[in-house]
Amino acid sequence: MAAATGLVGSLSAWLPAWPGLAWGGGLLDSSLQGLVGACAVAVLCSLVRLHIYLQCSSEPGRQADKEAVAGGRRALLERLHVCVLTALLTVVGSRVAALVVLEFSLRALSTLLALPKGAHSSQLFLLCQYSLGCGVSCSLSYLQEGAPHRTWNLLLSAGLAGLLTHYVWRLARHVFALYELHCRERYCGACLFLLASWPGIPQLLCNALKLTFLVADLAAVALINRDFLTTAEAVRFWTPLTICYTLLVIYMQEEQRQNPSQQMVYQTVFVRMGGLLILLMTVGRWTDILNVLISLVGELWCLAQAGAALDICRKQDYSQRFSRLTSSSRRPVHQPEDHLSKPSAAS
Repeated sequence: MAAATGLVGSLSAWLPAWPGLAWGGGLLDSSLQGLVGACAVAVLCSLVRLHIYLQCSSEPGRQADKEAVAGGRRALLERLHVCVLTALLTVVGSRVAALVVLEFSLRALSTLLALPKGAHSSQLFLLCQYSLGCGVSCSLSYLQEGAPHRTWNLLLSAGLAGLLTHYVWRLARHVFALYELHCRERYCGACLFLLASWPGIPQLLCNALKLTFLVADLAAVALINRDFLTTAEAVRFWTPLTICYTLLVIYMQEEQRQNPSQQMVYQTVFVRMGGLLILLMTVGRWTDILNVLISLVGELWCLAQAGAALDICRKQDYSQRFSRLTSSSRRPVHQPEDHLSKPSAAS
């Protein structure tokens, strides 16, 4: 045992340092954190696709959308998606991952404030995939920091996350294959439960994401401030970052509103990561640049995997906004009565 420990120590000292990643036990912990984050993304995507399928099943004339959602993913591709995302979340540094979480929180808040009263954005559920993975990874890194049984805690978290992902995948495959048959014959309890409660899935996801990003934002701020020795250093980092990203978010919201296309979604990713890259080149470290490039790959990978569902959500959001604008423009304007122009009953 002592010889094995010495061998691992010598290999760890020989291997090159990677930002935010330590070899040996640190590599195992980072991999487990990345796996939990990837499982969270997989559960989110499966529930969103499940909701779209059930919605299309309840509305006539949406057979093409239903087939695109049900047939767009296979079991092998789902597992490949989790593996690739786990690797990306493992090697990305906690500093850049924290910045990705904070940037999405600001972007989501801006989007929700810009929506009309009573409206919602289905795209946010799929646009937050990589940010959700980074948020879960950052939260685990912060909450488990210094824990005496850190690795065992992360193993338990990864096991529970994997079990939940397996059952969600199994439920999605079951619904895609047998939902209509079981609903007609009143045969399956799971399908009948979804038949009655599927409209509540977005609210469930919304509440879960609010809680997850609240914890992730607090952990992200703590992880970033840990690198600063004085308040002046923190101010020099946060001030340009906050100003530039606020202006960038406002610009992207306006562009997305005027041109809600698939090309605009990918263009937004490049603009966001390019802005973060330029800022970190001035106030960050050279290792942060590598992590920004990794985050760019992660964002593009998540968007590519959710292509059909994202396109359907974008069309739904656009039609919802268009219908609200049309109804508001057709709403009759109340004209005050001119009592002086009307003859009185006495006359």
